[in-house]
Amino acid sequence: MNEPPDGPSARIVSLYERHATTFDRDRGKTLIEQLWLDRFLAELPAGDGVLDVGCGTGEPIARYLIKSGLHVVGLDSSPSMIEMCRARFPEREWHVGDMRQLALGRTFAGIIAWDSFFHLAAADQREMFARFALHAAPGGVLMFTSGSAAGEAIGEYCGEPLFHESLDPGAYSDRLENNGFTVIAHVTDDAECGHHTIWLARKRA
Repeated sequence: MNEPPDGPSARIVSLYERHATTFDRDRGKTLIEQLWLDRFLAELPAGDGVLDVGCGTGEPIARYLIKSGLHVVGLDSSPSMIEMCRARFPEREWHVGDMRQLALGRTFAGIIAWDSFFHLAAADQREMFARFALHAAPGGVLMFTSGSAAGEAIGEYCGEPLFHESLDPGAYSDRLENNGFTVIAHVTDDAECGHHTIWLARKRA
């Protein structure tokens, strides 16, 4: 890690574990992300493997990908959330782990990190692109959400501070380019998708 062990982003793991059941209820099943998920699906190369980094409880995003016929592999730092995933989708593969140590030893046609990657400190985000590259097949697609501008933002969840951080857009573009990705699409504060800032990129063959 690139911050003190009790730093603000380090507390994210325990926060989501403590509030896993509440988060599952609050997250709901409404899929405001569907247009972007459909675009992600349309860009996937041959192969059905998708890695969901920060998969949470598996709903609604992993469920949508699974219903689309994909073999989803999920990773989340919360054991309780992963147990929910395993109960809901026992035929799929679920891992408890920190994305900063992502090392599954194989590649995927697609990687998605929706509303998860932006909980990392900036230094950790910069290092993640090499891990994404190691897990993306040639021609594979990466989609993630970020903040709209560089800096930290502290929200609140269940009465506790909730850490977010973002690089500036140019830094994301550089990290993608330097790790073998070409940006397909980038939208800032998409009003049709809950004002998410979204990146879609392809791993060069």
